[in-house]
Amino acid sequence: MDLFEYQGKQYFARYGIAVSPGGVADTVEEALGVAARVGYPVVVKAQVKVGGRGKAGGVKLATSDDEVRLHAGNILGLDIKGHVVRRLWIEHASDIEKEYYVSFTLDRPNKVHLGMLSAQGGVEIEVVAEENPDAIAFLSIDPVIGLDLATSRRWVAEADLDEVAREQAAELLVQLYECYTKGDCDLAEINPLILTPEGRVHALDAKVTLDENASYRHPEWEEFRANETEDPREKMAKERGLNYIGLDGTVGIIANGAGLAMSTLDVVNQVGGTAANFLDIGGGANADVMAAALEVINADPKVKSIFVNIFGGITRVDEVANGVLEALKRVDIASPIVLRLDGTNAPEGRAILAPHLNERLVTEATMLDAARRAVAMAKG
Repeated sequence: MDLFEYQGKQYFARYGIAVSPGGVADTVEEALGVAARVGYPVVVKAQVKVGGRGKAGGVKLATSDDEVRLHAGNILGLDIKGHVVRRLWIEHASDIEKEYYVSFTLDRPNKVHLGMLSAQGGVEIEVVAEENPDAIAFLSIDPVIGLDLATSRRWVAEADLDEVAREQAAELLVQLYECYTKGDCDLAEINPLILTPEGRVHALDAKVTLDENASYRHPEWEEFRANETEDPREKMAKERGLNYIGLDGTVGIIANGAGLAMSTLDVVNQVGGTAANFLDIGGGANADVMAAALEVINADPKVKSIFVNIFGGITRVDEVANGVLEALKRVDIASPIVLRLDGTNAPEGRAILAPHLNERLVTEATMLDAARRAVAMAKG
């Protein structure tokens, strides 16, 4: 579960991590009230679960009521990469001397926690990794041993943070690691972690992903869900028991198995297209499941073609074919469909589909050919 910035900062604060004073606002009047409480100047920030807010006009400095009124009015309702802004975070503006980067996540292949720390913050870590990889200090942490202050101090020195910031930063990193582990996070990231002209170190941003598998240990997470503005496509999919993640492309994806679904997204991107979603229907591809999947994708106005990619292992392709045909009777599909069916009983499945194929329902023998066809259809 991804948290909004303001939720991430609230989560950080539980573990003693210093953050800027601020508050949430859903209206212009509420934004004015928060600004008066935390004191000018303030930063008006769009709360969306996507990067690039600043470039899209979703982060603005305000020094007066009039400026808060202007910026809050402009940002509320703003569409940022398909995410409509419905909530703002108003925080007291911080003077910045230096910007750093820090994050903790799981290094799954090596079965350790991975820390990344850089004296070059404020930009995407991928950019730093590409342009100056030596600027990132990596730390592998044995989950049994954890992170102590002595190790954190060595890490901060290795990352070459400013001398005045090192002791505070080392203490904050231990706090962040505790938040990451005890708080059951998949990701805990601060970018930027700032040093102020007065020599204070604190988190200016927060990116937190919680491990849903640990939700039974955290009944307090319900407040995050209650305040979440859910993607209507994802809400619709959840109601139908589908494993769905909405994206911003034009090719709707249906696949059986998470690995195949991710590979399908990659192949669509490889041939010049963009995926509208990740949708894994698992081992069941009967008429009910297929109809539900098509209904969810059909509800996305950005979808211009649908790519159904099924490999039958336990699932039989002839049953999938019957499921597709039955689903098409139930759902009035707006976009053309490309089918790639392979695996158990594939010849029988293709034979079932053959009499029903037309310019809006086509099959391809390989995943690559099917992706090319779907992308071409999406581009018109």
